[in-house]
Amino acid sequence: MGKKIATVITDMFEDVEYTDPAKAFQDAGHEVITIEKEKGTKVTGKNNEAEVNIDEGIDNVDPQDFDALFIPGGFSPDMLRADDRFVEFAKHFMDEKKPVVTLCHGPQLLITAKALEGRTATGFKSIRVDMEYAGADVKDEEVVVCQDQLVTSRRPDDLPAFKKEALNVLN
Repeated sequence: MGKKIATVITDMFEDVEYTDPAKAFQDAGHEVITIEKEKGTKVTGKNNEAEVNIDEGIDNVDPQDFDALFIPGGFSPDMLRADDRFVEFAKHFMDEKKPVVTLCHGPQLLITAKALEGRTATGFKSIRVDMEYAGADVKDEEVVVCQDQLVTSRRPDDLPAFKKEALNVLN
Protein backbone atom coordinates (compact mmCIF):
# COMPACT_ATOMS: atom_id res chain seq x y z
CA MET A 1 0.00 0.00 0.00
CA GLY A 2 1.28 3.46 -0.93
CA LYS A 3 2.53 5.90 1.65
CA LYS A 4 1.24 9.44 2.15
CA ILE A 5 4.33 11.65 1.76
CA ALA A 6 4.35 15.18 3.15
CA THR A 7 6.49 17.38 0.89
CA VAL A 8 7.55 20.73 2.37
CA ILE A 9 8.44 23.11 -0.42
CA THR A 10 8.52 26.81 -1.28
CA ASP A 11 9.87 29.02 -4.04
CA MET A 12 13.46 28.54 -5.21
CA PHE A 13 13.51 24.75 -4.71
CA GLU A 14 15.97 22.83 -6.91
CA ASP A 15 13.58 21.91 -9.75
CA VAL A 16 14.81 18.39 -10.58
CA GLU A 17 15.22 17.52 -6.87
CA TYR A 18 11.46 17.81 -6.55
CA THR A 19 10.17 16.68 -9.96
CA ASP A 20 12.35 13.59 -10.37
CA PRO A 21 11.77 11.96 -6.94
CA ALA A 22 8.10 13.04 -6.81
CA LYS A 23 7.46 11.27 -10.12
CA ALA A 24 9.31 8.15 -8.91
CA PHE A 25 7.31 8.11 -5.66
CA GLN A 26 4.00 8.54 -7.51
CA ASP A 27 4.93 5.89 -10.08
CA ALA A 28 5.56 3.51 -7.16
CA GLY A 29 2.04 4.13 -5.84
CA HIS A 30 2.79 6.74 -3.16
CA GLU A 31 0.85 9.96 -2.68
CA VAL A 32 2.92 13.18 -2.70
CA ILE A 33 1.22 16.06 -0.86
CA THR A 34 2.88 19.47 -1.23
CA ILE A 35 2.81 21.76 1.80
CA GLU A 36 3.69 25.45 1.98
CA LYS A 37 2.35 28.45 3.90
CA GLU A 38 -0.94 28.56 1.99
CA LYS A 39 -3.02 25.98 0.14
CA GLY A 40 -3.75 26.70 -3.52
CA THR A 41 -0.68 28.81 -4.26
CA LYS A 42 2.05 27.99 -6.78
CA VAL A 43 5.77 27.81 -6.10
CA THR A 44 8.48 28.02 -8.73
CA GLY A 45 11.82 26.25 -8.87
CA LYS A 46 15.02 28.28 -8.93
CA ASN A 47 15.73 27.27 -12.53
CA ASN A 48 12.17 28.17 -13.61
CA GLU A 49 11.76 24.63 -14.98
CA ALA A 50 9.06 23.52 -12.54
CA GLU A 51 5.94 25.06 -11.06
CA VAL A 52 4.28 23.20 -8.21
CA ASN A 53 0.70 23.61 -7.03
CA ILE A 54 0.47 23.59 -3.24
CA ASP A 55 -1.98 21.01 -1.90
CA GLU A 56 -2.08 22.11 1.74
CA GLY A 57 -1.18 25.01 4.01
CA ILE A 58 1.06 24.21 6.99
CA ASP A 59 -1.65 25.33 9.45
CA ASN A 60 -4.10 22.80 7.98
CA VAL A 61 -1.95 19.68 8.26
CA ASP A 62 -1.07 17.36 11.11
CA PRO A 63 2.20 15.42 10.77
CA GLN A 64 0.41 12.42 12.35
CA ASP A 65 -1.59 12.09 9.11
CA PHE A 66 1.51 11.38 7.00
CA ASP A 67 3.74 8.32 6.67
CA ALA A 68 6.89 10.08 5.45
CA LEU A 69 8.54 13.46 4.82
CA PHE A 70 10.25 14.61 1.60
CA ILE A 71 12.37 17.79 1.65
CA PRO A 72 13.66 18.82 -1.80
CA GLY A 73 16.82 20.94 -1.90
CA GLY A 74 17.62 24.35 -3.36
CA PHE A 75 16.99 27.54 -1.37
CA SER A 76 13.54 26.31 -0.28
CA PRO A 77 14.68 24.47 2.93
CA ASP A 78 16.64 27.52 4.13
CA MET A 79 13.55 29.71 3.71
CA LEU A 80 11.27 27.15 5.37
CA ARG A 81 13.51 26.76 8.41
CA ALA A 82 12.90 30.42 9.32
CA ASP A 83 9.29 29.38 10.05
CA ASP A 84 8.88 27.45 13.32
CA ARG A 85 5.80 25.64 11.97
CA PHE A 86 7.89 23.85 9.34
CA VAL A 87 10.69 23.16 11.85
CA GLU A 88 8.26 21.49 14.28
CA PHE A 89 6.59 19.61 11.42
CA ALA A 90 9.94 18.15 10.27
CA LYS A 91 11.01 17.37 13.84
CA HIS A 92 7.92 15.17 14.30
CA PHE A 93 9.04 12.78 11.53
CA MET A 94 12.55 12.46 12.95
CA ASP A 95 11.30 12.00 16.53
CA GLU A 96 8.72 9.40 15.47
CA LYS A 97 11.29 7.56 13.30
CA LYS A 98 9.12 7.95 10.19
CA PRO A 99 10.92 7.96 6.83
CA VAL A 100 12.57 11.29 5.98
CA VAL A 101 14.07 11.62 2.49
CA THR A 102 16.04 14.73 1.58
CA LEU A 103 18.95 15.88 -0.50
CA CYS A 104 21.26 18.78 -1.21
CA HIS A 105 20.26 21.67 1.12
CA GLY A 106 17.25 19.79 2.52
CA PRO A 107 19.05 18.81 5.75
CA GLN A 108 19.11 22.52 6.72
CA LEU A 109 15.53 22.08 7.95
CA LEU A 110 16.65 19.10 10.08
CA ILE A 111 19.60 21.11 11.46
CA THR A 112 17.20 23.81 12.68
CA ALA A 113 14.91 21.11 14.11
CA LYS A 114 17.94 19.83 16.08
CA ALA A 115 17.18 16.39 14.67
CA LEU A 116 20.54 15.29 13.23
CA GLU A 117 22.42 14.51 16.43
CA GLY A 118 23.75 10.95 16.36
CA ARG A 119 22.60 10.43 12.77
CA THR A 120 24.69 9.51 9.74
CA ALA A 121 23.90 11.71 6.75
CA THR A 122 25.17 13.70 3.79
CA GLY A 123 24.21 16.95 2.12
CA PHE A 124 25.46 19.62 -0.24
CA LYS A 125 29.14 20.44 0.32
CA SER A 126 28.44 23.93 1.70
CA ILE A 127 26.23 22.65 4.57
CA ARG A 128 28.30 19.65 5.70
CA VAL A 129 30.13 21.62 8.41
CA ASP A 130 26.75 22.86 9.69
CA MET A 131 25.57 19.25 9.77
CA GLU A 132 28.67 18.26 11.78
CA TYR A 133 28.01 21.05 14.28
CA ALA A 134 24.46 19.70 14.54
CA GLY A 135 25.92 16.37 15.70
CA ALA A 136 25.67 14.34 12.50
CA ASP A 137 28.30 11.87 11.28
CA VAL A 138 28.64 13.36 7.79
CA LYS A 139 29.75 11.25 4.82
CA ASP A 140 30.71 12.32 1.29
CA GLU A 141 28.73 9.60 -0.49
CA GLU A 142 26.02 9.71 -3.17
CA VAL A 143 23.41 8.36 -0.76
CA VAL A 144 23.45 7.65 2.98
CA VAL A 145 20.73 5.63 4.74
CA CYS A 146 20.57 5.94 8.53
CA GLN A 147 18.57 3.52 10.70
CA ASP A 148 16.27 2.56 7.78
CA GLN A 149 14.64 5.96 8.26
CA LEU A 150 16.72 8.90 7.03
CA VAL A 151 17.84 8.98 3.38
CA THR A 152 20.16 11.81 2.30
CA SER A 153 22.07 12.70 -0.88
CA ARG A 154 24.42 15.50 -1.93
CA ARG A 155 23.29 16.93 -5.27
CA PRO A 156 21.20 16.32 -8.42
CA ASP A 157 23.83 13.89 -9.83
CA ASP A 158 22.98 11.56 -6.92
CA LEU A 159 19.28 11.32 -7.84
CA PRO A 160 19.36 7.73 -9.24
CA ALA A 161 20.89 6.37 -6.01
CA PHE A 162 18.69 8.66 -3.89
CA LYS A 163 15.45 7.49 -5.53
CA LYS A 164 16.42 3.82 -5.22
CA GLU A 165 17.18 4.05 -1.49
CA ALA A 166 14.24 6.38 -0.76
CA LEU A 167 11.87 3.89 -2.39
CA ASN A 168 13.46 1.03 -0.41
CA VAL A 169 12.79 2.89 2.85
CA LEU A 170 9.28 3.93 1.79
CA ASN A 171 8.39 0.36 0.82
